Amino acid sequence: MASKGFSDWKNILERLKKHETSHEHIKCMSQWMELESRLKKDQTIDKHVQQELRKERIYWKDVMLRIFSLVKTLAKQNLAFRGRTEKLKAEGNGNFLSFIDMMAEWDPVMREHVRRYEDGESRYHYLSNKIQNELITRIADEIKGIIIKKIQGAKYFSVIVDCTPDTSHHEQMTLILRCVDVSTSSAKIEEYFLTFLIVDDTSGEGLFHEIQDVLVALDLNINNVRGQGYDNGSNMKGKHKGVQKRFIDVNPRAFYTPCDCHSLNLALCNMATISEKAISFFGIIQRIYCLFASSTKRWKILEDMVGGLTVKNLSQTRWESHVECVKAIRFQAPKIRDALIYIAETTNDPKARSDAECLATSETHGIGNYEFLLSMVIWYKLLFAVNTVSKSLQSQDMDIEVAVSQGPTNSRIYGD
Repeated sequence: MASKGFSDWKNILERLKKHETSHEHIKCMSQWMELESRLKKDQTIDKHVQQELRKERIYWKDVMLRIFSLVKTLAKQNLAFRGRTEKLKAEGNGNFLSFIDMMAEWDPVMREHVRRYEDGESRYHYLSNKIQNELITRIADEIKGIIIKKIQGAKYFSVIVDCTPDTSHHEQMTLILRCVDVSTSSAKIEEYFLTFLIVDDTSGEGLFHEIQDVLVALDLNINNVRGQGYDNGSNMKGKHKGVQKRFIDVNPRAFYTPCDCHSLNLALCNMATISEKAISFFGIIQRIYCLFASSTKRWKILEDMVGGLTVKNLSQTRWESHVECVKAIRFQAPKIRDALIYIAETTNDPKARSDAECLATSETHGIGNYEFLLSMVIWYKLLFAVNTVSKSLQSQDMDIEVAVSQGPTNSRIYGD
């Protein structure tokens, strides 16, 4: 054991050689080599302790592998983890703990783990909600790291973002990156979802700074962006203050492409909002849905008398989906009219009776009106064509020539 420090640094090499050949150094080295050999051969005085430590390491490794596998499975299937309670073998304990209970019935490792937890033999069980969240985060970070490496390997990529309010009424922006995956033998174009971003400033400047900051956080160079795709909102496509203009100011090679499907939606919305007849037509469609959907009894009448396709609510964001709403009435108008007449004759609800009678028999606002029937045929053909083109534009192997060939000029798309 050293009793004082060393200060003769000029003669350090000579002193080291002398120390290496000293009796004390050789004795210590032989003792260490013997210990190392005994540890490998399990011949130490505490070999039983070492064996128990190895068993414990193997045990916890097996437990964590099973928990990791369960977390990956639940996340992959988009299933909720937790329920009303966080106790094993309790009603409403959620998918995670329920699967742990199931695994404990058949797997000896999890059976032993659950026994230790219930008997209080171990303070650590790795089954709490905090551990679940941590494992989800770790797995997500690992997957995100793999995706980022692929994008960095491709070098050039495109940015696709979209914003929508979530259930907590916060504006949420999705970030998707598109690149050529060169990690496999055959290169192919891939799109990767990276993250959700909560944005408070939805102006072009605010959204651009959010995108810029997240690219820096992901260790991606904004100068390698070669494309950007957004909807047709003024804060996104604006040629003076929109996100695409601010991107081009920083990186002139970031070519902007507007969303074609959103352009179709805007065209249809403008057509419908400037035509009084279109407003009246879709108003009748929505009134029919509301009449049946507002009562379970009336919905049962619809199912019994019409069957087949059910009426649907109009979407305010995806206009090409209106084809399903129109289709339900287009091919079942007589049966729906009979159901409306039946409701008008049998219901005790004055408002429902009035609405059903008006929708069934009115010459101006009813399902039998000539203008409504004509509009129904025209709008169905138009929406069917737009829906076909929209799906073609969104397909993975989209070819603009194929999309055009399946447009309104092709008579087979009308479904007649």
